[in-house]
Amino acid sequence: MKKKLQIFISSTYKDLQDERQAAVEAILGSNNIPAGMELFKAGNKSQWETIKKWINDSDIYMLILGERYGSIETSSKKSYTQLEYEYAVSQNIPVFATVLSDIFIKRKKDSSSNPDDISEHNNKYLYDEFKKLVMSKMVKIVDDCKDIKLAIHESLSELKEDYDFEGWTRGVSDSTYNKLMEQNSKLIQEINELKEQLKQKADLKQPTSIQSEFWNKEIILSVSGATGYLEELRNSQITLN
Repeated sequence: MKKKLQIFISSTYKDLQDERQAAVEAILGSNNIPAGMELFKAGNKSQWETIKKWINDSDIYMLILGERYGSIETSSKKSYTQLEYEYAVSQNIPVFATVLSDIFIKRKKDSSSNPDDISEHNNKYLYDEFKKLVMSKMVKIVDDCKDIKLAIHESLSELKEDYDFEGWTRGVSDSTYNKLMEQNSKLIQEINELKEQLKQKADLKQPTSIQSEFWNKEIILSVSGATGYLEELRNSQITLN
């Protein structure tokens, strides 16, 4: 049965909405399952705990890196994007990244109503350090959203060659499951009955063999005794009065 892989999409959000949408379309087009911040629901768990759970449940982690560092997590003083990336690596989850080229970034700035939202201003040093880390791993430089889609298809093909993914497969319905369990139970019962029949036949064979051996011996002895008796009669003298 064909597996579907769950792919966690990580990126800053406001500046890369079109790029994230392109990634979702490419992942769905490859018959796989996208996961990311768009799917997060409010709950009792903290945002970071929720993110980790989604990453743990995913087969592959994908990063889209533009020129923004992203929102900072207060305790670590790192962006959520960097925390997600480092966590995926620490959990040995296969990771690949698409990094926007300078041409792509310039085009986004030129077409944006607020160019300052495209680039990092407050944490430029942290962004540069994070980008160095990303560039040391599996990376594809992209010039537009079409390149992102192509990069996803290429990266998935490469990763499938290197990893035996558990993935997701279609489950069976409750009725199908119950039928399978019923059939399995009947098969087990039939096997046990056959074993019992074989055991009974084996138990019957052993006394029959012993009895046959006993009577064969007895018959031999009787014939031997009769022969001796007849021989004695033949050699005896009969006297008539």
